[in-house]
Amino acid sequence: MENASAQALVLGIGNLLWADEGFGVRALEAFNDAFEVDDALLLDGGTQGLNLLDPVVSHRHVLVFDAIDFGLAPGALKVLRGHEVPAWAGTKMSLHQSSFQELLAIAELQGRFPTRLTLIGVQPERLSDFGGSLSECVRAQLPAAVGLAAAELAVWGFAPRRRSAPGERLFDASLGIEAYERLRPSERDACRVGDARFLAIRSAVEQREREAS
Repeated sequence: MENASAQALVLGIGNLLWADEGFGVRALEAFNDAFEVDDALLLDGGTQGLNLLDPVVSHRHVLVFDAIDFGLAPGALKVLRGHEVPAWAGTKMSLHQSSFQELLAIAELQGRFPTRLTLIGVQPERLSDFGGSLSECVRAQLPAAVGLAAAELAVWGFAPRRRSAPGERLFDASLGIEAYERLRPSERDACRVGDARFLAIRSAVEQREREAS
C-alpha cells in the first residue's frame, strides 16, 4: 500500500512457498485486511534482504512480522523491540534472516537505525515443505499477531482503525492465503521437497555413473 509521506513502515518478510516461512507476509496480509492506518506504509518485503535498506531507514517507526526460531513451542509469539531485534543472530533460521541483520547493522553504522523498531515473530513448526502453507498452529496465531501490531502502532500514536471490508490487496489475488490454499497442488501431485521427476532423473544418472566407474 503506497504512502509516500508515511512515517511508519509495517513490513512482512518471508517466503510464501516454504510453509511457516510465509508467516511474515501472511501476517501483513491479515493486518491489511483488518486495519487501516494513516501515515503508514505496508510493505511485502518477501526475501529482498538488503534491498529493504532504503525503506527501513526512511521510516522512523518500523514494525516487522517474521518467522523466527526462538527455541519455543511451535506457534508461540514473541515480541522484540529496539536493539533486542538484532539479537536473534544467535539462532539459525531462514535465508533472509542474516541479510536483515546485515541491513540493521548498516542502518546502525549510518546512524539511521529506526527510532522505534518492533519485531513480532512466531516460532515455526514446519519449514521444509516447498509449496506448503502455514501449519495450523502458526496460522492460528495470525489474529493475535495482528492485534499485537495494532496495539504497538497505537502506542506509537498511529491509531489503527478497524476496517468494515478488507483493504486493497498488497499482491496478486492468486497469492492470497485462501486462493493459495484452494489452487495449490496436493502433496501427491507435487513433490514438496523438489520435483519428483527431476529427482528420479538425477537418481538414474547417478546410478549409471556409479555403474560406469
